Amino acid sequence: MFKNKWYILYFFILAIVSWFTAEVVTFIMLGLILITLENIHTTLKKAFNMRDED
Repeated sequence: MFKNKWYILYFFILAIVSWFTAEVVTFIMLGLILITLENIHTTLKKAFNMRDED
């Protein structure tokens, strides 16, 4: 499910912060945005590396 160990850290930190601030939905959305940006970054790095190999 998790391709990167950082995802678990993101979720853990967001869970702690959302528990203290009682803004669960906001932090869930921020977590999803972080994961999406990480996936986009990884995909772009792979594409760039494939282009360099050609």
